[in-house]
Amino acid sequence: MDVIFEYKQILIEGTLVTISLAVLSLLLSIVLGLIGAFAKLSSSRGVRRAGNIYTLFVRSVPDLVLMMLIFFGGQTLLSQIGGLTGLWDYIEINQFVAGVLTLGFIFGAYMSETFRGAILAIPRGQIEAAMAVGMKPGQIFRIVTWPQMVRFALPSFTNNWLVLVKSTALVSVIGLHDLVWNAFSAGRSTHQLFSFMIAVMVIYLVITGLSDLILRRVDRKYAAGVRKA
Repeated sequence: MDVIFEYKQILIEGTLVTISLAVLSLLLSIVLGLIGAFAKLSSSRGVRRAGNIYTLFVRSVPDLVLMMLIFFGGQTLLSQIGGLTGLWDYIEINQFVAGVLTLGFIFGAYMSETFRGAILAIPRGQIEAAMAVGMKPGQIFRIVTWPQMVRFALPSFTNNWLVLVKSTALVSVIGLHDLVWNAFSAGRSTHQLFSFMIAVMVIYLVITGLSDLILRRVDRKYAAGVRKA
């Protein structure tokens, strides 16, 4: 425990990076998830097909492979484009940005299915009633669709968030100084890797435990009217 306390600062810094990465990735995944859900529910065959290809692609390719493709492949592609157009030279993608883009892209596909199922769970009659009284699409989404979609989506959303938090450990392979990278470096230098991995496990348990408590409260808030009924 003494060595853990000695390296507590780099563990704290790594934890902050991990939390920031997870939160920003979650925000991006929510945006992509909403777009994907409405694409898969669209009346346009082409838009539906695009949404289905997106979710199928993410489900078929391992997360680590996507991380490598975006980080290394993205740098190569942008550099080649710059060389052909003469607009820029070599471009290096920031590890944090690559992590956010990759995790947001991956979990956006899972959120798409979560939101799509939640929207389909809303009784169609409520949408038709809102249209009948003259509500605009934006009003229908804000007043009718969104509150109920959140309630139906929360169980799956919670699971996606907890998996996303754990998946942040993947960014250590591209050199981002997150919790896992910092702990591994400290453990290797002190020859006490097992102790540092135990510390990482405890920190992740705390993050996911607090997340679960918060999301359970949100779930109770949105389900209050249903319980009373």
